Parts: sequence; structure tokens; C-alpha cells
Amino acid sequence: MSRLSEYFRKMAGTSISPPGVDLQEMLVSGLGGFVGIGLLALLESHLVAGTDLVLLIGSFGASAVLVYGAVKSPLAQPRNVLGGHLLSALVGVSAVKLLGPHTWLTPALAVGLSLILMHATRTLHPPGGATALIAVMGGPKIQQLGYLYVLLPVGAGAVLLLAVALLFNNLIPRRRYPEFWW
Repeated sequence: MSRLSEYFRKMAGTSISPPGVDLQEMLVSGLGGFVGIGLLALLESHLVAGTDLVLLIGSFGASAVLVYGAVKSPLAQPRNVLGGHLLSALVGVSAVKLLGPHTWLTPALAVGLSLILMHATRTLHPPGGATALIAVMGGPKIQQLGYLYVLLPVGAGAVLLLAVALLFNNLIPRRRYPEFWW
């Protein structure tokens, strides 16, 4: 088999898609996402509205999918959620400070280095890539935060999502969260 045909054969996949979940699991996952993101949005509207601070960023939506909808996934565990977001935020802010926000290289470097760092520290959390990208492309309000972005909104928001995930997921009899801490 030629290398070219082997290359294209890999694109066919090797398995079948996982089974779906029942209606109860769908509703519980949705309710968890509603509570977690709703609490962040509520706190943002009451605590930081009218300031230069933010508490809710787009990558938290993806984290909510993992911590409320895929609770057993290794990517949804506390180490990954907190470590992935914090390290990626640090990389994203550093990339902006070193290269500026308006080059093609800055977002690519922020996401690529975040991925390497998350793998190296066993904190892979896919929304972390978005957290790094938001540091670069989130606009003046985010960029003016500088390294404060790592703590607020990223650190505080990730801790709040985790706290809600612990309380909410363990209320459901057939759920258990987390699978591991560190």
C-alpha cells in the first residue's frame, strides 16, 4: 500500500461513534450548564459590571459542556480544568506582551504553546486553547487586564465552575464527580 493511500485510509476512522445518552442525562447536563454559567453571568452583572473587569469568557461555555455533560472524561477533571485554563491564560497573555496582538503569529503561538504545556503538565483541557486565544483576540478590555487575566476572569471563573460541578453533579444519584483530583 502506498503512503498516499495509507494517508487517506486513516481518514476513514477505525471505530463507531459512541452511544447517545438518555433524556434524563440530557436534561441533567443542560441544567448543570445553566446553573454554572448562570451563576458566573449573575456574579459578573452584580460584581464587576461597570468596571474594566470581566468574569465570564467564551471558553467557559466549553468547560461547562465537559464538567456537566462529560463528567467522567479525563479532560473534565479538576486538574485539567484549572491547570488547562491557568496555563493557557498565562501563555496567551505572554504571547501578547512579547509579540503584540495584531500579528498572525501571536494567536497561533498562544494556542500551540498552550497545547504543548497542557500535554507536558497532564492538564489537557480543550477550552484552554480558547482561553489562550481570548487573551490574544478578546479585545482591548481583555488585553488591558494583562496578567490579571490569569486570575480574573480565568482563575476565579474556573474555580467557580468546578465548585458548582462538585455540588451539582454529586446531587444526582447516578453521577460522581470528580474521577480524580490531581
